[in-house]
Amino acid sequence: MEQKVYKRIIKKENLYSKHLEEAKEILVSLPPGYDESRSYPLLVLHDGNDYFNLGRIVTQANQMMVNGEIEPVIMVAVPVQKERRTSEYSPKGSRHSQHMKMVVEELLPRIRDHYPTDDSPERLVLGGSSLGGTVSLHIALHYPEVSNRILSQSGAFLEATNEAILHAKSLEHFRIYQSVGKAETAVSTHMGSLDLVARNREVLRHLKEKHAHVHYVEDEGDHTWGFWQRDIPPALRFFFGR
Repeated sequence: MEQKVYKRIIKKENLYSKHLEEAKEILVSLPPGYDESRSYPLLVLHDGNDYFNLGRIVTQANQMMVNGEIEPVIMVAVPVQKERRTSEYSPKGSRHSQHMKMVVEELLPRIRDHYPTDDSPERLVLGGSSLGGTVSLHIALHYPEVSNRILSQSGAFLEATNEAILHAKSLEHFRIYQSVGKAETAVSTHMGSLDLVARNREVLRHLKEKHAHVHYVEDEGDHTWGFWQRDIPPALRFFFGR
């Protein structure tokens, strides 16, 4: 049977963040058959340009939508300057709070002003890989009224993440897709070598203690886009599957 192929529809939104004091070019991927009269769930991705390019998430998601595997979803790529990534994504970073405010107070209102998205916390997924997964979880913990859906691939979790979870009230409304590669036991970072398998297992335990609903995956792979790209379809099915 011949597969239907839809042209990618990617819009650009130029956002100046007062919180971060910088301009960002936000990419917005619209689903096949986009209809302004309906309301769509929203997937916001940290390291978004890498997800669109290296992760091939737009190509994969569009084909899954066309095939009826997942519902239509609007996807937003949030860029980051690599030299500022740790300061914005790490919970100990000097720009972490400002980044979270940028997402909640500037980015989301801008997207919702321009596109028909469902603004309930169950219909907004925050996602990312490595520290991108970390900051996605922290935004949801800090602003649970905004989102309680998190996609974390190979989350580079620090002790501050465990502390944030332990200080949170019940997370029974949270739904989390958490994955890590089995080979990620000695990942080289600027903070030294990290055992992300052990760190993800520890975060999983704390999340479950708070009654979060976690789909946890340990699969063959390492801290690369090869693993994360393969892991995208099951993650999309978890949040948007039909």
